[in-house]
Amino acid sequence: QVQLVESGGGLVQAGGSLRLSCAASGRILSSYGMGWFRQAPGKEREFVAGISWNGLTYYADSVKGQFTISRDNAAKNTVYLQMNSLKPEDTAVYSCAASLTGVVSHRWDYWGQGTQVTVSS
Repeated sequence: QVQLVESGGGLVQAGGSLRLSCAASGRILSSYGMGWFRQAPGKEREFVAGISWNGLTYYADSVKGQFTISRDNAAKNTVYLQMNSLKPEDTAVYSCAASLTGVVSHRWDYWGQGTQVTVSS
């Protein structure tokens, strides 16, 4: 089993930055594909960014050049999402997920509870 806990969300003004963290316990993340998703009020959950076990990264077109996903497979067993130049439309609950079959499989086996990100104009 893998337990995922997100942190780092909050309220930020437009143009600001936040770094989200997703800490894993139960198993080491190094062999998992990891992803970040978001769900805004009244909208479906959408893929934001993913990172493979060997560091390949994938981004939704809407966040390319704005968000950066990274991972620390060693001591911290954590995945990060650096979000810059935030806009009000980035407001959502952000969740991380882990995949046994890799990011490109689009199959996600474990989910965190999510962290709220609110961007004020």
